[in-house]
Amino acid sequence: MSAPSLAAADHASLDGRTFTGVSHSGSGEVGSATEFSYHQDRDVVWAEYSGGAVIRGYLVGTRDGAGLAFRYTHLNTDGRTAGGACESRIEVLEDGRLRLHETWAWESRPGTGTSIVEERR
Repeated sequence: MSAPSLAAADHASLDGRTFTGVSHSGSGEVGSATEFSYHQDRDVVWAEYSGGAVIRGYLVGTRDGAGLAFRYTHLNTDGRTAGGACESRIEVLEDGRLRLHETWAWESRPGTGTSIVEERR
């Protein structure tokens, strides 16, 4: 099976897809127990997320081809709110699932990092 074309990532809809964290660096609170439920309406994207260190979280932003830019905010298990900004790049895996490569920065406290979230099977 050949790898999907780069153009496939530009057109793959996020709507109705569920993702989980597979790797992260920095001071992030998203992990393998965190689940994201994505929605998309043209170039507008949003998601709800929870699990692991996150009780409830939301993100909202825009999409330009295979790129996403959004803000996120959540309540963690310590009872504190936190938020920041993220830019992501969509990758289409050989099996058709999506992977998001994220670069993020807290706005509510110091810290930056990278994460990868992958569509659940």
